[in-house]
Amino acid sequence: MIDRSLTLRFLSASTLAIACAQPALAQESIDSSDIEATGAEQADNSMLDVIVVTANRREENLQDVAVSAATISADTVKTIFDSGADVTALAGRVPGLFVESSNGRAAPRFYIRGLGNTDFDLAASQPVSVVMDDVVLENVSLKSFPIFDVERIEVLRGPQGTLFGRNTPAGIVKIDTTKPGDEFAVQGSLSYGSFDTVSIDGGVTVPLVPGLASVRLSGLWQQRDDWVDNGFTGEKNAYGAYSDIAGRAQLLLTPTDRLSILGSYSVRDLDGTSTLFRANILGPNSNELNENYDRDTVYYDAGGGNEAKYKAEIATVKAEYEADFATLTSITSWADSEGSSRGDIDGGNAVSGPGFIPFQSDTKDALSLDQFTQEIRLASNSGGLFEWQVGGFYFDSDFDVTTVGFDFPPPVTVNHTNESWAVFGQVTGEVTPELKLTGGLRYTEDDKDFFVRDAADPQARSVSDERISWDLAAFYELSGDASLFARVASGFRAPTIQGRDVAFFNPPSVATSEKIMSYEAGLKSELLNRRIRFNLAGYYYTIDDPQFSAIGGADNLVQLVNANKGRGYGFEVDSAFQITPDFLITAGTSWNKTEIQDNQLAVGTCLQCNVRDPLVNIGGTDRALVDGNPFPNAPEWIADFTARYAVPISAQGELFAYTDWTYQGATNFFLYESAEFNSDDQFEGGLRIGYAKFDGSLEVALFARNITDEDNVKGGIDFNNNTAFVNDPRVIGVSVRFQH
Repeated sequence: MIDRSLTLRFLSASTLAIACAQPALAQESIDSSDIEATGAEQADNSMLDVIVVTANRREENLQDVAVSAATISADTVKTIFDSGADVTALAGRVPGLFVESSNGRAAPRFYIRGLGNTDFDLAASQPVSVVMDDVVLENVSLKSFPIFDVERIEVLRGPQGTLFGRNTPAGIVKIDTTKPGDEFAVQGSLSYGSFDTVSIDGGVTVPLVPGLASVRLSGLWQQRDDWVDNGFTGEKNAYGAYSDIAGRAQLLLTPTDRLSILGSYSVRDLDGTSTLFRANILGPNSNELNENYDRDTVYYDAGGGNEAKYKAEIATVKAEYEADFATLTSITSWADSEGSSRGDIDGGNAVSGPGFIPFQSDTKDALSLDQFTQEIRLASNSGGLFEWQVGGFYFDSDFDVTTVGFDFPPPVTVNHTNESWAVFGQVTGEVTPELKLTGGLRYTEDDKDFFVRDAADPQARSVSDERISWDLAAFYELSGDASLFARVASGFRAPTIQGRDVAFFNPPSVATSEKIMSYEAGLKSELLNRRIRFNLAGYYYTIDDPQFSAIGGADNLVQLVNANKGRGYGFEVDSAFQITPDFLITAGTSWNKTEIQDNQLAVGTCLQCNVRDPLVNIGGTDRALVDGNPFPNAPEWIADFTARYAVPISAQGELFAYTDWTYQGATNFFLYESAEFNSDDQFEGGLRIGYAKFDGSLEVALFARNITDEDNVKGGIDFNNNTAFVNDPRVIGVSVRFQH
């Protein structure tokens, strides 16, 4: 095995050194007439850019795809990561998408249209799939892999079970990184801000043999110093620091015009701070932050410094051969992840609290994961009246999760394995010049096994299921400016085993497959010579046996449960307005209504909060009936807004101001409803002011993230004290971007 730390440092150092050294050389190769021509073209460009998506595993105009989808551009990604943010910063960047984490930068949880999983366990499954460069990142630790040197991020809303496999009933976050090309290219982004926050993202393509071989090296470094005090021990600047380093090397070989082979190797090394839980900062009888809350201070007597350390590597080989009638694609990938995080889970101390803490908890969870995937796909070449694709997919993962208590409970290691395979196909036909129909079918078999290592009673569990997923879509072009689409899709999330509670002397829990039927229809339009883009989708879905995680309560359990049914409905709007060549506005919003439908499902509740649900006594313990409640962490409203206004000051460049805002409406944190564990009306904004060249070769800006310094509660810990965690503080800094 290649030494990961050495490789990581080499990739990052090489990439950033080359990237930082190139701007001066690049400028020498561009004469003033080239710059003036580029600037004039930009000044005359009053149309919106065409958005390319790969929802059907081939590049298409977003406006021609019968699915509710949205994209996040490479520039937007750089902007929201200026302050060193992690993948949770994607929350609210497009309608319907929510991301949060109670595991710091190590294990994010994704939600689309209200569907997600609040389970904090490292073995948790999610109904939102994250796919990076055509490789599924199934485990939560892989989902946290840093995003850098990207071409675009696509968010495909609704079940995508035909082409992308099981565990996609909610949708997909699809990340496409920048690939090697035939010409030298370099880009870099450097920022420095409050708390000594540094974020550096760079990539360089170097053709080795023109037309035959090229390489791209990419790197990311994010870091922040400690800034949170420990009020219990008196230690200053004790928490909050992180160093997250990642690198990627890609080699593209094109031995013939028909054959291409792309090899990729990515590595990551995280050394940071796990989530800072804060005891009794909510209520009583209110979701407002109280006098126990101080953003700059926690009161810990345990947690070992709340360290989080993870390493990961992903190696992929993608080969494509284009025959006369179709293209054969093979994608082989290996991934591993290992690390641990530890925290003062109760969020305080037994002496001064703050507030009443029934019992202390200092816990560390560790992961050791291996994943292998193989996909083979044969797809007709684009351009005909009839397009098709067929393929097969194999998935295998094996990982250990170790839970350690300090000094209770004793360490316990459990093993999870998951093997799955599938065959799939999709057909698109042009019925008339205006009407296209698409149909897809996928058969999946999924098997999971669980056991406890080094235990007299292994409590082994096995689950399996086989399912057929399908979808049918129609796309009708009303005119050159507007189209209608409708889609019906099924999907499922495979059975799941939750074994973390074995460490706390409870048996593992099992949830059967959840099955979804989704219906959506919408309008896609580009008006006034592509100066306005307005896309609207409405949807309705039902779920049989939805999987939920009942977490905490008086029993302090983490248990999988199946509700009888669930449903959701709402709409999504994505829009953009090129008001002038120098003034661009984008706006999006989604309304999402979800409901648990099970009049028998009862779950444990907190002791110190005010529960709003009816209570029923089971075995001497009061439990809440959750029938009719919204899904956990399903914001009813999400909205995003950006505006960029520029003033040309020369033939080469302009002064600009850019602002971006996200809004999150009412959100319930748990299965039960209480006065404390929910949030409403949260927003965050950012601002960039600076100078940019028309050709994109240079940009210098001042920036601010969370510019109004909002204190937003992002989640709670049901630990019988009203513990919660909050968003990042305001970060102000300067950034430089360049490319050639």
